[in-house]
Amino acid sequence: MDSKRAVELAKNYVLLSNNHNLACIKPLFSNNASYHSAYFGEYQGIDAIYAMMASFFSRFPDAHWEVNEYRNIDNNGVEFMFNMTGVDSSCGKRINRHGLERVYFTADGLIHHIAVCRPDIENIV
Repeated sequence: MDSKRAVELAKNYVLLSNNHNLACIKPLFSNNASYHSAYFGEYQGIDAIYAMMASFFSRFPDAHWEVNEYRNIDNNGVEFMFNMTGVDSSCGKRINRHGLERVYFTADGLIHHIAVCRPDIENIV
């Protein structure tokens, strides 16, 4: 996959996430995709990932990710540091979370793995 295409796909994923557009996010994933989050756990398969995202957006109805730079990495991947803000509806507290996210794409442009890491734990894939 062309490195520019991978970055554009990652930017689109973040844009749709900022819009909380699950209907458009779900088709971005391959059926057997996996998702690892240092904050929220492991998910295998598109249905499990979709259910986690629906729950997340319910808990953080105003979640927003700020990304300043996207970098290509090996295996059709893109990584970026993010700052996520929002109010946790379960307790009413405003959160401000920093992290590193890696998004890996199939050759035809579908997400096959996402790894969300705490900034101090950078080697989780």
